Amino acid sequence: MAGTRDNTSDDPLAPVTVAVGQEELLLDRAVQQVVAAARESDPDTDVRELASSDLQPGTLAELTSPSLFAERKVVVVRAAQDLATDSVKAVKAYFAAPAEEITLVLLHAGGARGKGVLDAARKAGAREVPCARMTKPGERLAFVRGEFRAARRSATPEACQALVDAIGSDLRELASACSQLAADVEGTIDDTVVARYYTGRAEASSFAVADHAVEGRPAEALEALRWALSTGVAPVLVTSALAQGVRSVGKLASAPRGMRQGELARELGMPPWKIDRVRKQMRGWSADGLATALRAVAAADAGVKGGGDDPEYALEQAVLTVARAARAARAH
Repeated sequence: MAGTRDNTSDDPLAPVTVAVGQEELLLDRAVQQVVAAARESDPDTDVRELASSDLQPGTLAELTSPSLFAERKVVVVRAAQDLATDSVKAVKAYFAAPAEEITLVLLHAGGARGKGVLDAARKAGAREVPCARMTKPGERLAFVRGEFRAARRSATPEACQALVDAIGSDLRELASACSQLAADVEGTIDDTVVARYYTGRAEASSFAVADHAVEGRPAEALEALRWALSTGVAPVLVTSALAQGVRSVGKLASAPRGMRQGELARELGMPPWKIDRVRKQMRGWSADGLATALRAVAAADAGVKGGGDDPEYALEQAVLTVARAARAARAH
């Protein structure tokens, strides 16, 4: 690309940045990064945001023409994949001779639509920021870890996973939760803190009940159960979490000895952080105790699905039976 600035580096003030993808939070952050860098260089930076339909022939030339006062400018074009043919021509021409003190930011959804302008930007050496939607749990987990790292805060793997389990797939909510925890909590952020902040979430609440029960803590398990039910968690989610917790202990207990962590993770279908947690939970569990716990969970599951008159009582009995089985095993 012509011009005096190096556009192939990750310099936010490169002549052209293309943010590619459909994750709105990441697209907004790509713009914010460029604007922040421009205003650090020149506090009077002028920022112009345009929809693709606003970028008519001649508009780009007008926006990027030299200023009498040589002010820095950031021009943001949203939905660049929808640019009209004449506007695409103008943008491609601009790539060949970008203006000094101007940073052009194109937000492009990716995909086949409007691919010509994206290909041209890449060919010209534009700085590219990936903003694809995060559809896999592992990607969201990595995002949460990155948020805490950016905030220079330490969070345990269990805390990061608990936050993803509690919040779900909304990246803005995940970012907001990380920001809140980083601001409010001193020291290392662990899963106990996450549960305290987000215990009203169905998944977090039900797994908190299961964790306390499997660890042989009946009082905490009952307290978590009552809180979960009072906040509208479906009883079937609790029995599912209990079953998963007991089965995880059984799976790890019966796994071949001497396997490495990575091998165990693949063999059991669990992430490494969960194997560490289940290993702590399984200490002292016996085969008889596991069988008793699974029978209790199965009975509760039948109770909450219509086989009993009092789903809450059925859950309480299951929680107590699982917790007592765990405590009995530890006592031997």
